[in-house]
Amino acid sequence: MKPLSNLHIDFMGQRKFAYIVAAAMLIVSIGALLFQQLNLGLDFTGGTLIEVRYGAAPSLDAIRQLMEQNGFRDVSVQTFGASTEVLIRLQQAFDTNVGNDVVDLLRTSGETVNLVRAEFVGSQVGDQLRDQSGLGLLVSLGVIMVYVAIRFQYKFAIGAVLAQFHDVIIVLGVFALFQLEFDLTVLAAILAVIGYSLNDTIVVYDRIRETIRTSRIDDMPQIFNEAINATLSRTLATSGTTMLVLLALLLLGGDMIKNFSIALLIGIGVGTFSSIYISGALLLPLKLSREDLIPTKKETDEEEEELP
Repeated sequence: MKPLSNLHIDFMGQRKFAYIVAAAMLIVSIGALLFQQLNLGLDFTGGTLIEVRYGAAPSLDAIRQLMEQNGFRDVSVQTFGASTEVLIRLQQAFDTNVGNDVVDLLRTSGETVNLVRAEFVGSQVGDQLRDQSGLGLLVSLGVIMVYVAIRFQYKFAIGAVLAQFHDVIIVLGVFALFQLEFDLTVLAAILAVIGYSLNDTIVVYDRIRETIRTSRIDDMPQIFNEAINATLSRTLATSGTTMLVLLALLLLGGDMIKNFSIALLIGIGVGTFSSIYISGALLLPLKLSREDLIPTKKETDEEEEELP
């Protein structure tokens, strides 16, 4: 078996198929966001929070089903610290008797249940901040575009920003499609995905730039393949180990960080794909050339003549 550094995978030869896959994921994600919309959690909508303590570790699914069968809607049930501590979130107006009503309902299954607290949870993200979050995302992507344009070249900046849009929309689309709860932890995960994907993109871009400058050929697809293959071992090692940690968090971390782990797993997987086929391969239709990175001899001579 060849080491990863000696592999010569024809990434650019498969770019048209990759474009089709990326376009299909984007269409599904945008459709889910438009027609199903995000399932916003209490952090965005506000509601009622009830904490109860069981005598023995209960089944969260059984609690959820029992409450839904008795008229409660939009119920979120998760453990809170110990396995006998259960946190129940309801997207409904607070009522002073709701805590006792829920405990009485849970006791009908024969369990020992005690009420710890019942309180109203206000929206941590106000309407104004929620409306401005999209603008904030656009501003951050604009800053990324300026940074990459200064460090590399404007064609690199276009590819990087399109890759970030791709990653964010797909993560949001998955949450909308499967109606996973979208709360502040998921929002934090999306911001982390942007940073992670940009870091991976910068590594690929740096190698592409250096390979263009040192290569003696003008075949851009071949140059890109050489550069991406050179960074493949680093990309797979970084993404692979990160995803292993996130998988452990997903399986063992409990319900509190479940959606956070899912968002990061999806984002890192999609971000690794986009670093190659969105930010990298899109430089070909953008017609990146050696002259974009290395001034021609005529231009260099003219600049020297202008010097006093």
